[in-house]
Amino acid sequence: MKELRILGLNIFDRIKEAGKVQKILSRYGHCIKTRYGFHEVTEDTCSRVGFILLELAGKSEDWNKLEDALKQIEGIELKRMNFVI
Repeated sequence: MKELRILGLNIFDRIKEAGKVQKILSRYGHCIKTRYGFHEVTEDTCSRVGFILLELAGKSEDWNKLEDALKQIEGIELKRMNFVI
C-alpha cells in the first residue's frame, strides 16, 4: 500500500519566520510534490499570519526529517494527515 502525507503549517509571524521556513522547504524540496500558501492580502497590508499546505512525495524517511526540521521553528504549528491509498 502507498501512503499519502499532507502537512499543514500555521505560521504565526510570517515576517519573522518566513526565511527559516523557506530555507527548510528548499532543503527538502525533492520530497514536496505540491505546495499551497495562503495569507490575507489587502491594498494596504499583508497579514503577518500565513498557512502552507504541503503534499509530500518520495521516501517517508525524508518526510520525517522535513517534519523534524520544521518542528524546530518555534513560531509555527505543524499538523500531519496520513492516508493509505
